[in-house]
Amino acid sequence: MEEIKNMIETGKTALGIELGSTRIKAVLTDSNNNPIASGNYDWENRLTDGIWTYTLEDIWTGIKTSYKNMADDVKEKYGTDITTIGAIGFSAMMHGYMAFDKDKNLLVPFRTWRNSITGEAAEELSKLFDFNIPERWSIAHLYQAILNNEPHISDITYLTTLAGYVHWKLTGEFVLGIGEASGMFPIDSANRNYNAEMIEKFDNLSSKKGFSQNIIDLLPKVLVAGDKAGTLTDEGAKLLDESGKLKSGIPLCPPEGDAGTGMVATNSITKRTGNVSAGTSVFAMVVLEKPLEKAYPEIDIVTTPCGDDVAMVHVNNCTSDLNAWVNIFREFADEAGLQISMPKLYDMLYFKALEGDKDCGGLLSYGYFSGENITHMSEGRPMFVRTPDSKFNLANMMRTHLYSSLATLKLGMDILYKENVQIDKMFGHGGLFKTKDVGQSFMAAAINTPVSLMETAGEGGAWGIALLASYMNTKQNGETLTDFLNNKVFAGGSVYTLEPKADDVKGFNEFAKRYADGLPIEKAAVENMK
Repeated sequence: MEEIKNMIETGKTALGIELGSTRIKAVLTDSNNNPIASGNYDWENRLTDGIWTYTLEDIWTGIKTSYKNMADDVKEKYGTDITTIGAIGFSAMMHGYMAFDKDKNLLVPFRTWRNSITGEAAEELSKLFDFNIPERWSIAHLYQAILNNEPHISDITYLTTLAGYVHWKLTGEFVLGIGEASGMFPIDSANRNYNAEMIEKFDNLSSKKGFSQNIIDLLPKVLVAGDKAGTLTDEGAKLLDESGKLKSGIPLCPPEGDAGTGMVATNSITKRTGNVSAGTSVFAMVVLEKPLEKAYPEIDIVTTPCGDDVAMVHVNNCTSDLNAWVNIFREFADEAGLQISMPKLYDMLYFKALEGDKDCGGLLSYGYFSGENITHMSEGRPMFVRTPDSKFNLANMMRTHLYSSLATLKLGMDILYKENVQIDKMFGHGGLFKTKDVGQSFMAAAINTPVSLMETAGEGGAWGIALLASYMNTKQNGETLTDFLNNKVFAGGSVYTLEPKADDVKGFNEFAKRYADGLPIEKAAVENMK
């Protein structure tokens, strides 16, 4: 305890803060990269005028509160205050649209990754580049605003993401880590920068639509893991720590997206490795040995924090509908006067799903709270469907909702297998895996690949960005991020792996066919249930 206290007081620490979809988390690590304190803040996106958003007040309230809760945790455990930190990193949900004028005023409310409102732009840009541009990418949002002739576009001077915005406010540096930047505009992995040929194509196209700015002038500077990305300013220190105890001058690493920090937190940044994060959304990342044969609308090409190409299957909807059904049982328990904690309730229902039929007994559900690019849904309508002769019981119902949370992901992963993409190991992290063996075994069945969990994976992306901050601050000459992770973070770490079972794989495939065949039902609900 005294050793850790000394590390805290002398700044031999790293702090990572990640702004996820439902939680902002701060993790402080010691000089051995072990988490020693944490603080959380729960928040929810708002649907305002048809746009999924968080306000600037939401953002800063969440950051300050998560930092304060972490600092309080330090005070309680070690009896000391935080006045300095070795290095800090910020991460956030990727993509989205934050546009600012020359005076750094936000021009329109933050448009998050969850919005499916840029279909026309994404389709046109994908054809122009011969490269998949997903609807949630920043460049799709910008071009859609241009197509819509939105009044604010002539005033845009800065375009960034949530992580980039927070870093900018705290340091004054308008930069992005390359993994996060790859969700704004396509990256040339050989040059570790935005793709120059596509920059030129976009400028030629947008100028014909009356947009006079050059896109490269609006985008943040690209940095890679290990680069210095500025220091905490006096203003930034006050923004982060309202108590005034934290001093300025602390170095910050490049801000990254939650996809990149998830890769770091699971040590899956080398070729033929991958990870899958399953929570409000679900996405799988596979580091490629070589480029795919062609562009696929279901597959995003992003990069690791070092700039290597990654195939990403991103699904907007994962556990939201699943959580809603669990809450129905919580309400029932409350009405019945039963005292059941939420963790116990989740375990009870998830374990029950293991008893269900391998194909879910003919049941079907779509957990779409929002639209899905992979299945071409502009909006979401959560729904549960069965025939009169389906085997409708609790086990099958819960198994159906768990399968449904992964079914769209499977549709995308199947494309990679057809491309003969090799995956030696796949690591899982996120809320879906909290109940032992359930989410992990269903994920293994969905992607027909062994799925491993690490003891430390529960710390998630906040720990991942803390590791990137630590790497930047302590790396030796020539030490790669892979060397750092293998030798200084994960050496001797515990890994728990589940192999896919043949009958589970067969059952999931049967469910997936029913799921794909039933998509017109979901489409009809979107069209007819306003």
